[in-house]
Amino acid sequence: MHVGIAQINVHVGAFEQNAAAIIARIEDARDRGCDLVVFPELAIPGYAPMDLVWRHGFVDAGRRALDRIAAASRGIGVLVGGIASEAQQEGVNRFDLSAVADGGGTNLYNVAYLIDDGRLVETIAKLHLPVYDIYAEKRHFEPGPGARVAAFRGHTIGINICEDLWVDDGPTETQANLGAEWVINLSASPFYAGKDEIRRRMVRRRATENGVGIVYVNLVGGQDELVFDGGSFVVSSSGEILFHAPFFADGLFVVDLDAPSAAPVPSLDRWEALRRAITLGIRDYVLKNGFQEVLLGLSGGVDSALVAALAAEAVLPENVTAVYMPSEFSSAESRVDARETARRLGIEWIEISIAEPHDTLRQSLPQRAEGIVDENLQPRLRGLLLMGLANQRDALVLAPGNKSEIAVGYNTLYGDTVGALAPIADLYKDDVYRMAATFSDRIPKRVLQKAPSAELRAGQRDAADLPPYAILDPILRGLIEENLSRDELIAAGFPETIVDDILRRYYMNEHKRRQLPPGIKLTPKAFGIGRRPPLTNAYRH
Repeated sequence: MHVGIAQINVHVGAFEQNAAAIIARIEDARDRGCDLVVFPELAIPGYAPMDLVWRHGFVDAGRRALDRIAAASRGIGVLVGGIASEAQQEGVNRFDLSAVADGGGTNLYNVAYLIDDGRLVETIAKLHLPVYDIYAEKRHFEPGPGARVAAFRGHTIGINICEDLWVDDGPTETQANLGAEWVINLSASPFYAGKDEIRRRMVRRRATENGVGIVYVNLVGGQDELVFDGGSFVVSSSGEILFHAPFFADGLFVVDLDAPSAAPVPSLDRWEALRRAITLGIRDYVLKNGFQEVLLGLSGGVDSALVAALAAEAVLPENVTAVYMPSEFSSAESRVDARETARRLGIEWIEISIAEPHDTLRQSLPQRAEGIVDENLQPRLRGLLLMGLANQRDALVLAPGNKSEIAVGYNTLYGDTVGALAPIADLYKDDVYRMAATFSDRIPKRVLQKAPSAELRAGQRDAADLPPYAILDPILRGLIEENLSRDELIAAGFPETIVDDILRRYYMNEHKRRQLPPGIKLTPKAFGIGRRPPLTNAYRH
């Protein structure tokens, strides 16, 4: 059986566009002699639709798209993810939201539709509905009635959806026991660093323990904070990788399940994976929201230089504008570094001084602006100018904050936190330097080598306000990624006074983190999406 793996990038709610992309892959698969072409989870509506499923007409629009897809499926089998409604199946074109309010079921199902030669022959509902990050499928869908197998052109196949495959003694075992020759899994599995190896290890184990081959089809593309990295693959019943699709790329890949042979796993190191995830996340966030251009403040420091480089790679240099906004405290060196960074990246450069409006604001306050008050006026002025330019140019602003600074509140609310997207919000400062180095000479070496400074007062350096990043970042990793307590951090060898200072900053700035732009998720504990503490709480250690 020749199976086409359609690793596609879909747009949530864009039913016509998604259906057109699916039909194009169906036609390609038919031309290439496929018996069956498989698409990812919720490919028709896009993943994840979240509360859009409750909008009147949303589920019906998916059904109309399904009808178009079925009509285009003559002579071939198609397996595609969508939403099924009990109400639709009963001929009722509405969804009663009162059932949810009363604690009843949603009557909606996350399903895989099996189409053969233009005819819908099976609708298989997802059984295990995840609750992770801000994506709670149990809020929107009902679990299916049970695992089963399907007959397809003389073959017995098991069909399950994403988390169904991750459950021990779950649907895959049932389907193997019912005689499935292959299990096909439709997934929308978000990226984080190292996730691809976790998937392969899990699928290989599931294949060998059940004695069944598995076709794993994953989504690719960016959706809000999430990035889907593709990397679909096929595993034999003995756990051997028979095929592996590329990461971060859409396409149709044909596999002959009757004549399998071992295949290599594409090589992708950590920094290349992170870089490609961020650029894909920026590109899809910008374009899918109807924009072309982005703006950012380019200070001459490494954070904004990296964001500029990633943006130029994501949406092309001609669509990126760097704005240098010096104050009386900005050094000549910073101007040179910022301008040179823009030149090397081939992006537009604008310079707007904030010295005069800064002085005007100082005079406008009833008391003299000093210390943190005076310092914070500057990034807030810069944020105001960036948003004004964004309105003039119909562009989106990218925020430059990194995870280390965000964790301890070393940023200015409504200042350098202004923006539509924070591309490096899930990179610690040491990660920022490592990724910036991957851009070689497109980011000047002096930007990577000089001491970091916000330049909000005379002679300011980050090292005077924060512990050295070589100490700060490991403490934050222990605190955020591993949930270590104060005592455990001190036991790990970190100085007690520094630990207490970092914990104080960390706890007092939760309100800032809640108001940040969405940041692209690169780790399991990304701010905003992978970690959800209450804003107001007294727990500390």
